[in-house]
Parts: sequence; structure tokens; C-alpha cells
Amino acid sequence: MQSPPLKPLIIGPYTLPSPFVLAPMAGITDAPFRRLCRRFGAGMTTSEMTTADTSLWQTAKSRHRLDLDLDAEPVVVQIAGSDANQLAFAARACVERGAQIVDINMGCPAKKVCKKLAGSALLRDEKLVARILRAVVAAVDVPVTLKIRTGWDPDHRNGVTIARIAEDAGIQSIAIHGRTRACRYRSLAEFETISRIKENVSMPVIANGDVTTPEKSLEVLRLTNSDGLMIGRGAQGRPWIFRELNHFLNNDAPVAPLEKNELRDMMLGHLNELHRFYGDKTGVRVARKHLAWYCISLANSDEFRHQAVRVNSASEQLELTREYFDRENAGILLAA
Repeated sequence: MQSPPLKPLIIGPYTLPSPFVLAPMAGITDAPFRRLCRRFGAGMTTSEMTTADTSLWQTAKSRHRLDLDLDAEPVVVQIAGSDANQLAFAARACVERGAQIVDINMGCPAKKVCKKLAGSALLRDEKLVARILRAVVAAVDVPVTLKIRTGWDPDHRNGVTIARIAEDAGIQSIAIHGRTRACRYRSLAEFETISRIKENVSMPVIANGDVTTPEKSLEVLRLTNSDGLMIGRGAQGRPWIFRELNHFLNNDAPVAPLEKNELRDMMLGHLNELHRFYGDKTGVRVARKHLAWYCISLANSDEFRHQAVRVNSASEQLELTREYFDRENAGILLAA
């Protein structure tokens, strides 16, 4: 069953080439992974969540997170914090670095973020939300967007109220994860709140949560009537999901799986990019989790995964990957 035609997803002056966008995920959606997802058709990618405390931007972690995709439009940076003035200052600094859209995180459920009253913890204080959003919108001349959850806990789903506050403040697009902060990533995402938000605002609404297959994407679009979908964990180890989603949006038949050689070259290219971006030592460590995620979709990969996540050199990771694909029974994608 095909989805009803979607209008183009427009954020400020930017018309996105696809309604399927990559969710910013700390420690995952670094510059190499963002480039890979765009290659497979992601309509927009966003930097990893970065603290609004610019005094911390000189750390290696922040420098990597602020490595912007200046060759891909729009350039989007996500910031997080709880102080309106600090967030406004950080937004201006991001624009000076080349950001064309500034995204504010009010959806992260991590304890270390929420205990600083940032991320989804802000949903408990609607007046503070309004102050922050007004301050950031006033501080920059680029579109400001917002990422939230449906509420603080199942008894306090105030997503509609937050969305109205956001639109009144000048926010130009809102992405909603279909769980409350208390739910974290447990249980199934609920899309009723996203649907009600869509009914109550005129800005673009992007639905997020449990979008792991093309079939599920059509279901979420139908349930929420949203303007686009944000893919997070569904892209881990499967960056080609964007190619599948774009194809399935306009075709009844699923797209053909990646050829063995294409999959091999894509994985080797990703590993090389990680090693180059972080340096061999850190790059090998970061690559381990991506290799583990890739193996979920690979046939007969148990031995490869067991070895690849334990070696300590870039050359060993690359060689093990080549050896895996040299086997006759390797590289066949399993059913999603």
C-alpha cells in the first residue's frame, strides 16, 4: 500500500529533497555517519547534540561534534542547555561557524542531561521553555527548530502545549519522539500526541520513534499525518534505510537489497572515514559499535562480529571485513 503523496518538507528557506531525516544521536551521528546517510538519501542530517556551554567546546569530543557538514545544505547544529542566555550565545556561535539551522534539544531522556534540567527535563517548565525559545529565535537570523518528546511522563503529555509555545516563539519546525521522558526507549512509541500536535500547529511536524522499516514508515505517516519522519535507531547499522524509505514511498515493491560488493565497499569506506576522522586509536573504538550494528543485518556474521569488535588496530578491522566478504555465504542481507 502506497502512502498518500507528501508535500515537500520545507524549513525556512530550505526545501528538503526527502521527508526522511536522520535523528541527531550523541556518539553515533558523527560527520562520517551523516555523510553516509545523506549518500543513501537522507533529506537532512543534524550534528550530534552539543552543549550550549561554549567554554567546553575546546574538548576533543565537542570539536568532533562541531565538525559541520558545510558541503551539505542545510547545515544543522543541535544544542542543549537550560539557560536562555547561554543557549542564545551558543546559537550565534553556531551560525558564525556555518550553521544554517539551529535545533534545540528538549527530547533527550539521558539522566546526565536531565539532571542539569536540559533535554526533556525542560518539558516540566513551560515558562522556561518559552523564555529559551524566544531568546534563541531572537538571537539568530536562521531558522530555529525544536526536538521534544510527547511529555514528561504518561500522566503529563503536554506536547501540544509545548508545540503551541514553540510556534508562538517563532520555531519553524518541530520533531516529536513518540514517548515521554519517563518512558525513555521502553514500550512502543505512541503517535496520538504527535497527531494532535499536527492538528494544533501550522509549522512542519516531524514524527520520530520506532520507524525501523518502510512498512512502519507508512503506518506512522498515516497515524500522525506528519510532514516527515525522523529516523534514529532504525539507521544504526542500516544507513541504507533511507534508500528503502524513499523508494517505498512511491513504489509498492521493496527496493532490491544491496549487492554484496556495494555493501562491502560501503562498510570499508565507513571504517576508513572513522579511522581518519578520529585517528586510529579512537576510530577503532568508535567503529566497533557500528560493526556490531552492521552484523545484525548480515548473514553468518557471528565470527566476524566476535573478532572485529575486539581487535585494536585499524588495519585489522579492515582486513577482517574484507575476509568476511570473501566468503561465499557472506553479505546477504537478512530480512529487516
